[in-house]
Order: sequence, then C-alpha cells, then structure tokens
Amino acid sequence: MPVDYARGLTATARTGRENAHLGVGLAFVAGATNAGAFLAVRQYTSHMTGIVSSMADAVILRDQTVFYTGVGALVAFIAGAATTAIVVNAARRRGLSSAYALPLLLEATLLLVFGLVGGRLNQVHTVFVSATVGLLCFIMGLQNAVITKISGAVIRTTHVTGIVTDLGIELGKLLYVNRPGASGDERVVADRGRMWLLLQLLAGFFVGGVLGAAGFQALGYIATVPLALLLVGLAAVPVVDDLRRAIR
Repeated sequence: MPVDYARGLTATARTGRENAHLGVGLAFVAGATNAGAFLAVRQYTSHMTGIVSSMADAVILRDQTVFYTGVGALVAFIAGAATTAIVVNAARRRGLSSAYALPLLLEATLLLVFGLVGGRLNQVHTVFVSATVGLLCFIMGLQNAVITKISGAVIRTTHVTGIVTDLGIELGKLLYVNRPGASGDERVVADRGRMWLLLQLLAGFFVGGVLGAAGFQALGYIATVPLALLLVGLAAVPVVDDLRRAIR
C-alpha cells in the first residue's frame, strides 16, 4: 500500500473517494469480526437491534443472564462510540493528523489482544463469553463512530440494515418513471454513485463475514490477527507523521 494512499485513508482533510475506500475496508473488518464472534460465543456483536430485542424477550421470559449480557453489550457499544468521540475531538484540538487513525489503532490493539489470548480465556467459559461480547461490542462501537464522524454520517460499516435501506431507496428512484415534461426539483433521479458505494459496502461486509468465519473455523482466535494488521495498515501513517513532528 503506497504511503500517500495510506495517509489519505485516515487523513483529516478528505475526499469522497477516500471515505468510500476506508468504508469498504472497515465493512470488511466488521463482517469478519462479527462472523468470527458468532462462532466464538454464538452471538453477533456488530449491531444493537438484535441485542435490544433479546433484552426485551428476556424481560418477558425472566432470563436474567440474557438481559444483563445485553445490557453489558449495549453499554460497551456506547462506550466504544464515546471513546472515539473523545479521542477524535482531543486529537483535533491538538492539531494532530492522526485524529481518525488513533481509534482504529486502538481497535487493532484490542483485536490483537483478543486473538492472542482468546484461546486461553475460553477455558473459563461463562466469564469469557461475557467479556468477549463486551469487548467486541466496544470495538464495533469504536469503529462505527469513526466512519460516521469521517463521512458525516453518510457511511456506516458495522451493520447492513441502513445500507440495504438506502440501497432500496436509490433503487426505487432508479425505477421511478417521471412524468413527461418534469424538470428540476420535480424529477426523481437515482444517485448511481451512492448505489455503487452501498453495493461495495454490502459486498465488503459479506466477503469479510465469509472469510472471517472460514478463518476462525480453520485457525481459531488467531484469525483476528490479520484483521488487526489490516487496521494498523490503515491507521499507521498519520500516527507516524505525528510522532515525527513531535520528535522534531
């Protein structure tokens, strides 16, 4: 990966192309992490819709374990997103180039730790499941907040509901037949560039899920290490730039 290209992916001054490329890369990581997490603890951790629904069911079924696990997952996701906001705003205040890179570097570190010690912690099953769900929800909240802030809430990567909804809206615009003579604001026109981006995000999440599940099945927890290294590749250059400036 050329240095200038890597620098641009998480730079503070951005283009739509850089947002799209980073978004697809993070969608891949989210899909792989989510699928691997399901094989590890039998629970998806990238979206809160299912978590909150399971909590509601647990209230009626009086299943305290499921309810409190859901509360922990929800709090962890929110904490991850809050951490991104704190890190990004603090880095911006200091004029750092790595404002968006630092949360991704933290995500890479947490994935690396999970990959290296997950197999050992698995022996303590009850504690491991709760800790793993919390950790991965924190990671997903962290990542989703990064791309949300970078793209101005245009791109999200940890769940596909919004992606598919937006894709359906654009498809509806594409299929809509404008009345003859309609012009200007009266015309309904699909944003083909946005449709292409949404398809790439969806494909990135799906391919990541397939490879993440295959990697976990073949290698176990160590399969998260390549994901951590990918994130390091996305985030390292701006961090190194800031370190060099600090040393000078």
